[in-house]
Amino acid sequence: QMQLVESGGGSVQAGGSLRLSCEASESTGGVYCMAWFRQDSAKEREGVAVISTGGGTTYHDPSVQDRFKISRDDDKNTLYLQMDSLKPEDTAMYYCAAEPSLFTHCFERFREAALGYWGEGTQVTVSS
Repeated sequence: QMQLVESGGGSVQAGGSLRLSCEASESTGGVYCMAWFRQDSAKEREGVAVISTGGGTTYHDPSVQDRFKISRDDDKNTLYLQMDSLKPEDTAMYYCAAEPSLFTHCFERFREAALGYWGEGTQVTVSS
């Protein structure tokens, strides 16, 4: 069964940057659509960004558009989230998720926060 392990979280000041990584336990190339979600204690889990199996199609939530960038390296079975210009409201637990499907179906699942496989999360804290 697919396992996902996130890393790269931490504490930064507003305006700073972090790069999250998510390493998968099996080959992701050509099979898994992958995504990042986040959740803080006061809100429901929300989708941050999603990337297609080949990496050619991405979607970023408007709240992070132009600040965050999702990418993947299937040779390393690793998903990334580059986060720049961080804001205090970006503070949350960040989760990696994967779904063995084409992007259209995966995007629907992303909207529902209902992908099939999830990591344990990595905490991001942004101070003002």
